[in-house]
Amino acid sequence: MLQLIRFFLGQDYHITFGSTAKETEYSMDLESLGISKVPLLLNDSGFDVFVKELAPNIVLFDRFLTEEQFGWRVAEFVPNAFRILDTEDLHSLRHVREKCQKNAKEFSSSFWKQDNITKREVASIYRCDLSLIISDYEMRLLEKVLNINSALLCYLPFMLESKDVPEVREWPKFDDRNDIVCIGNGKHAPNVDALQWLIDCIWPIIRKELPKGHLKIYGAYLPQKLKQLHNPKKGLWVEGWVEDIDTIVQNARLVIAPLRFGAGAKGKLITAMQNGTPSITTSIGAEGMQGENMWPGKIADDVNNLAQAAIALYQSKTEWKLAQQKAIELINTFYSAKRHSQYLSTRLQEVQKNLEKHRDNNFVGSLLMQNTLSSTKYMAKWIEAKNNKN
Repeated sequence: MLQLIRFFLGQDYHITFGSTAKETEYSMDLESLGISKVPLLLNDSGFDVFVKELAPNIVLFDRFLTEEQFGWRVAEFVPNAFRILDTEDLHSLRHVREKCQKNAKEFSSSFWKQDNITKREVASIYRCDLSLIISDYEMRLLEKVLNINSALLCYLPFMLESKDVPEVREWPKFDDRNDIVCIGNGKHAPNVDALQWLIDCIWPIIRKELPKGHLKIYGAYLPQKLKQLHNPKKGLWVEGWVEDIDTIVQNARLVIAPLRFGAGAKGKLITAMQNGTPSITTSIGAEGMQGENMWPGKIADDVNNLAQAAIALYQSKTEWKLAQQKAIELINTFYSAKRHSQYLSTRLQEVQKNLEKHRDNNFVGSLLMQNTLSSTKYMAKWIEAKNNKN
């Protein structure tokens, strides 16, 4: 979302950021970027007045749950606004993979298609004029498995500024780095599962081979069951949230992310690339992120292979340097901010110029929007009336 905010600021848009979430100590200072912030309420007709007076050219929904709540209101009160869905990742894909993991079932696209969350998320994609998809794997799912028209989708991976030689030279060298780092917000189920698996099963094998190695875990909202595993005597530090994660990662020798389920592109692995730190992850962790077999580290999917991959890369300066070079190449090509921002700008202009025809070609979307107006709208009004009585 922050990259999109910067993109629109760079296009000279005035941005109004509305959210139903309460601010916390971890909230970003958007006002410093010149962005207006507006608190929103669910099931509140006050939003109708607000959005009509604002009269935005573009409305960007952060995930499908936000579109479900506010999309019909935007369509009714500012019908000419260009509606964009930022999927972040496919929530339904992560949800179904988590269920498969818990029930020891192998994931399949058939399971995914049958799930109600998938149907809700895909309905949201159809109702919007354009949906931003961060992973090429997810693009293939939507286009090939569900046959969604590519005109409704925009592949947009992370947009990263290139790394030049002077910056790379300033990075700490292999011999100056020691820690193995794992990053994960404790409110995100894939992270909690990965951290528990790492601590219980993978780290003991690594520690046996690397007795002087340290595993340090960072992230906001870590659950108590993980915090209590903090044990420096076993080389394990559960550090929690830090303000400057880049400095931490830049001074680490490896980042490890043993994700057993999830979706989208993983920010923690992008952070590793941006700081010249090779990473160990799973197939799901690397999914849709590596270009042409260019992973800047190692990929493995079981306990022993993950541990051995970490041990090998931790000890080999040659392999480590090659992995770091791959990270630089990925940032400067696959994730080029210049290339992807130009593409996004072109797609937005194309749709905006022909918005009426674009919507006319999306009959399924108009059908689903009509159904939403006939059901969700009146449910929301009923909830609002009930809340007002209380």
